[in-house]
Amino acid sequence: MTQRTRIKICGITRPEDLRAAIASGADAIGLVFYAKSPRHVTAEDAASLLSAVPPFVTSVGLFVNASPEEVAATVRTAPVSLLQFHGDESMEQCCAAAEIVNRPFLRAVRMKPDMTGADLLEYEHSYRAASKLFAGILLDAFVEGYGGGGKVFDWSLIPKELAPRVVLSGGLSVQNATEAVLQVRPHAVDVSSGVEQAKGIKDPAKIREFIDAVRRADRAI
Repeated sequence: MTQRTRIKICGITRPEDLRAAIASGADAIGLVFYAKSPRHVTAEDAASLLSAVPPFVTSVGLFVNASPEEVAATVRTAPVSLLQFHGDESMEQCCAAAEIVNRPFLRAVRMKPDMTGADLLEYEHSYRAASKLFAGILLDAFVEGYGGGGKVFDWSLIPKELAPRVVLSGGLSVQNATEAVLQVRPHAVDVSSGVEQAKGIKDPAKIREFIDAVRRADRAI
């Protein structure tokens, strides 16, 4: 049976970009609720976008250092199906926010060069033990700021036993998506800047080509 790597197109800001992602076969779309990001959307704008998301496409809300109360207020207006915590939130803050809105959550790990496979396995184990709503970890490159930096980290840092459960992010593009999936074999990949024509503006052709590149790797595996 052919492996099927799940694909998330993050940083959606416009209805036409949402339609392009869904038409191309994306499994999930990401909405950024971080005011300092060029891909930021308000809860009201996100609610409008969510009204066009069909069944079985996962909507992910990305938060950076938001309090549990702020997460709850956003989700009341924009009822995303999955949370992604991408800042310096503590484990307790992540678990509390997820509990308040009763949503599963991803925890982003910004990969520093000195991080080891054992660190990642312990990180995942701690979160899984702390909350039944923990859905997994997303691995991103460490950059100044929070996400969307277009940087790749060293994929060899990912333990083979963890790879099938992670979401791989950080500097993915049409050029390296096939290689990334072949090397890491993650559960899912997450792309934002790699399918843009400008910050916050997606390129429909790049979205299609990125998804095709991932599917080529799936067929090869």
